[in-house]
Amino acid sequence: MAHVIESKKACAVNPLKMSQPLGASLAFLGLDACMPVMHGSQGCTSFALVLLVRHFKEAIALQTTAMNEVTSILGGYDNIEAALLNIRKRAAPKIIAICSTGLTETKGDDVHGFVATVRKRKPELDDTAIVYACTPDYVGGFEDGYRNALTAIVRTLVKPLPVKADQLTLLPGSHLSPGDIVELREMMEAFGLSVIVLPDISGSLDGHIPPDWRGTTLGGTTLDEIRAAGASALTLGVGEQTRDAALALQEIVGTPLEIFDRLTGLEVNDRLLQRLAQLSGQPVPAKYRRQRSQLLDAMLDGHFYTGGIKVAIAAEPDLLLAVGSLLHEMGAELRCCVSTTKSASHALLPAKTVILGDLEDLENGATDCDLLVTHSHGRQAAARLNKPLLRIGFPVFDRVGNAHRCQVGYRGTMALIFEVANLMIDQIKHHHATDWPVSPEALHAASTVIAAPEISASPTQPSLVVASA
Repeated sequence: MAHVIESKKACAVNPLKMSQPLGASLAFLGLDACMPVMHGSQGCTSFALVLLVRHFKEAIALQTTAMNEVTSILGGYDNIEAALLNIRKRAAPKIIAICSTGLTETKGDDVHGFVATVRKRKPELDDTAIVYACTPDYVGGFEDGYRNALTAIVRTLVKPLPVKADQLTLLPGSHLSPGDIVELREMMEAFGLSVIVLPDISGSLDGHIPPDWRGTTLGGTTLDEIRAAGASALTLGVGEQTRDAALALQEIVGTPLEIFDRLTGLEVNDRLLQRLAQLSGQPVPAKYRRQRSQLLDAMLDGHFYTGGIKVAIAAEPDLLLAVGSLLHEMGAELRCCVSTTKSASHALLPAKTVILGDLEDLENGATDCDLLVTHSHGRQAAARLNKPLLRIGFPVFDRVGNAHRCQVGYRGTMALIFEVANLMIDQIKHHHATDWPVSPEALHAASTVIAAPEISASPTQPSLVVASA
């Protein structure tokens, strides 16, 4: 269990943290025919829009209520009403999703009351679903905003329905890419299950050329699919950040839930496949038994370059756990871990301490490390330290293909292992093999991760536990 330390610096230097409204916007962008709206100044929305466009390399639908000095003092009802009516007239979205900002939260705008008043005064909005998430950017971070938005979607739009035994709801965390969601959906559908992904950025931000442009999101979870989640037999969440929404579904419609803290690694995917086999009554498909064998071989090949290395990693809590745990299982030492906000995920991280800080804390703790792991804002620190950088999380704006990157399931885990190992191979060539820090003893210790039994194909057999270093 990692001990959490909060940084006491007077200011953040090269910040790691992204804001709550940005995380909420990402969740809303996973809804089809949706218009996300930030209730705040134009600048708040502009900064978020720039980061989203640079990361996904796509046109992003995002609007603002354009608060100014006067409306910030007197209240934002008129801005909310004008925004809702203008968006309804010009883009005709099926869902308008509002998230607050620090400006309007400091003022104390009652947005729930504003929306109720607008609905009474403007019946033309009756055919438009409106969701509001409270996301002040002076507390919490990206993951917290995503969690609050996802919970707001569930509480606003999901209602009880007769249960369908072969339907499940997948709640992906904000750290999952469109490619990750595609991989998970394929795994679940391979068992004959019907899957509702909420939210589904693989439909809206997967890097496709749309046939038209409506001004709203193009693809994602439809309004009918969100409502149909009330009929699911099980809710599967990926990441601790999905727990609140899963509990809300349980409260509203009685759906049982299961939260996977991560799906990057061997044993966790064994458990997922076994759970899907039990739920569907179907055996594990042969292709996933083959992929598991391939992952074991990848771990054998990769551990020669990851065993004994010292890693400095900075990320949102659930992503930190997913990537950090895999590196630990591959024989690496998590020497420096930095995160953004408090989370139950930190208790599961195989490290001594987690600093709630910034990228300066990462740079200071990485002087004797062999690898840096964080988003693109860590590239300057990596250059100053002359260390390789594994880019993960959000934003990654100096690489292309973020929408298709996959780091979950057997195939995604294998791809991540290869990416890390190849970075270390380049480092060996740069510094010569005689300077390589891995000892034979460390390689032998790391090799114990490969002592893993075969996964059972039967849906009635218990999941096999995978040995790890």
